[in-house]
Amino acid sequence: MKGTIYLVATPIGNLQDMTFRAVQILKQVDLIAAEDTRHTLQLLNYFEISKPMISYHRHNEEIKTDELIKEALVGKNIAIVTDAGTPGISDPGEEIVKMAIENQIEVIPIPGACALINSLIVSGISTKEFSFYGFLPLNKKNRKETFSKIVKETKTVILYEAPHKLQKTLEDILEVIGDIPICAVRELTKIHEEKIYGKVSEVIKKCHEPKGEFVIILDLNTNEDKEEMDFEQMTLQEHYTFYEKLGLDKKEIIKQIAKDRNVPKNDIYQQFLK
Repeated sequence: MKGTIYLVATPIGNLQDMTFRAVQILKQVDLIAAEDTRHTLQLLNYFEISKPMISYHRHNEEIKTDELIKEALVGKNIAIVTDAGTPGISDPGEEIVKMAIENQIEVIPIPGACALINSLIVSGISTKEFSFYGFLPLNKKNRKETFSKIVKETKTVILYEAPHKLQKTLEDILEVIGDIPICAVRELTKIHEEKIYGKVSEVIKKCHEPKGEFVIILDLNTNEDKEEMDFEQMTLQEHYTFYEKLGLDKKEIIKQIAKDRNVPKNDIYQQFLK
């Protein structure tokens, strides 16, 4: 009989946010796969839980996923936990779920804390529709491509950001998207919990020497320029200029224009040759 894989959400700060069911599952499973075993050990000690643990993080996820699937196939029940929040949301978890489904192993979510959802509901920004982009890419080209997608959004957008990169990201948002209303949230459920409200330029001034990872909520719901944006109604030159302002090079711009207009890249390239 195959085992079960549990995706167990853990507190994002305050340990009292751990659910009764999450504690019960961690006591029942045969093995706990933790993003950081030292961090998870503190959680287990707090709730007087003693279970075998293995390290399961981004850098060993591919190898460890195979090992965990083998354990589940012989009947072991396994809990996946990250340092804080819900597995699979900008943290390990997604790959093992895919493999479990392929091997017909049951996957059960154990609901709990999720930083992006809790930040959204205190942001004062529309919760009706939103896009989650997680951490922005480090690669310069990929970062530009991501911003080219964000700038076209007409709904709430949620980002994660490290404290030492916050200022640069806020400056990029101001330059590429504009001085829109945002909310920057850090240290949720902890002693230094903070919500910073205002336009991008105002939040930049308030975020001096930031500490703790941030969730940034962008209000793109009422931006008329984005709502009225219709690439098919633009001239090719206007379309080109739009992406040029985002910092994309010529090759990237032509590729994006072709995608927006659903035509071959070569057609757009030939137009600019003329």
